[in-house]
Amino acid sequence: MWRVPAIGECTICELNRDFLVSKGDADTEAQNTYSKILGRVYPAIPFRLRWTVKGFGVLLPHAEEVDGREDAVLDANGIPSTSKSRDTFQGNVQSGFLTKQFLAIKNAVFRSIQTIFPGPNLELLRKLELSQGVSWHKHKQFLAFVSGVDQVTVYDFEDPESRDPFMLSSESQRSVAAVEWRPNSGATLSVACRGGICIWTASYPGSVAPIRSGVASFLSTSRGTGVRWALVDFLQNHGCPVTALSWNPLGRLLASASWDNSEFTIWDVSQGNGTPLRRGFGGISYLKWSPKADYLLSATTNGSFHIWETDIWTSERWSSAGGSVVSASWNPEGSILLIAFDRVTTLGALYFTGKPPCLDVHLLPIELPEIDSITGGNGMIEKMAWDGTGERLAVSFSGGDETFGGLVAIYDTRKVPILSVSLLGFVRGPGYGAKPLAFSFYDRLTQGVLLAVCWSTGVCSIYPLLFR
Repeated sequence: MWRVPAIGECTICELNRDFLVSKGDADTEAQNTYSKILGRVYPAIPFRLRWTVKGFGVLLPHAEEVDGREDAVLDANGIPSTSKSRDTFQGNVQSGFLTKQFLAIKNAVFRSIQTIFPGPNLELLRKLELSQGVSWHKHKQFLAFVSGVDQVTVYDFEDPESRDPFMLSSESQRSVAAVEWRPNSGATLSVACRGGICIWTASYPGSVAPIRSGVASFLSTSRGTGVRWALVDFLQNHGCPVTALSWNPLGRLLASASWDNSEFTIWDVSQGNGTPLRRGFGGISYLKWSPKADYLLSATTNGSFHIWETDIWTSERWSSAGGSVVSASWNPEGSILLIAFDRVTTLGALYFTGKPPCLDVHLLPIELPEIDSITGGNGMIEKMAWDGTGERLAVSFSGGDETFGGLVAIYDTRKVPILSVSLLGFVRGPGYGAKPLAFSFYDRLTQGVLLAVCWSTGVCSIYPLLFR
């Protein structure tokens, strides 16, 4: 029978469907529990992250962190400016009647556009914020997560000499929104940001990562290991920030999108070329490639989503009364797509009944009655992740009181023959009032899986879920 960790307790791990918690030092408890099985302890990684959603579908940092300057502010239109540029701007407005008239016309047109084509609601943007903020490497215990407005942290859990994480930052990397490792490419990380996509690659002693001509390289080195991270490419997205990423599982193609734009781009990364695709209206909020590269999910901020077959790129449109897609995951075979929506606690399971490129799909609901119960029927899903083996599902939700708020629910999942889920327990984070910002699974562990959770208390914690 599952239990809820008490306030003041923090979760340590899962051991054969039993969740262990501690009121004291988490590292000591880890040494006494899962360390005896895995032979190691996963340290918590501190970080500082402060974000806010502001304006018409634009992700901006808090005022005091814009461009890394303490005196930066956001003006009335949500535009970053320093006190110097703000004074100059006000002086120009006061000195020119035409400038005032132009601004009045511009604001009137902007309000008219918002009325005709309303942007996504701020609550949806808050849920989408950092939905791809943490990522595990597919084959190695490399973890990357957004750790600042313009910064990404990379931690190598496989290197016994590694004591300090790598901090990746660059002039090209502003307002980071998502991270994802490139498959089949050693250690290469993509970072979605304001102007495009930064491609970082690790160079080891004796090897140098190739850098595309014209890219201003930036190197990050960890003390003692000799590993250097280089910014090797920058895929420029003209006009819109990049807020969603998904790699083709072969590692050649990268899909990117923005909730400011109704088209998404398929990049041939080796060539640096992008091809835009569009269906309907509404900004693209989420992308997810299937494990065998046969299908691609693209979800919009207006509550609809498309399933694309990637042979000749045709698509089927779907819509949901449960709201917009906030998370999606495929089963290992690519025959089931599990989707979470922002207004309900019911998941949608899409079953692909034909062979690719067939778009014959059946939708069945997956109820989560325990979340409904503990939230009094007022709960809504925030984020979801399904591990690559199809055995563990993590769901965060809103609507709980002080006891149930900020938890991550962990489910056992089985396909018998349709997908079924059963609640195993909950993960509570470190510190009072901790809420999960982003989480992701690493599924190459022999004894089970690892769950990485970035918490609002400024800690990224690793939870071994050991069930094999």
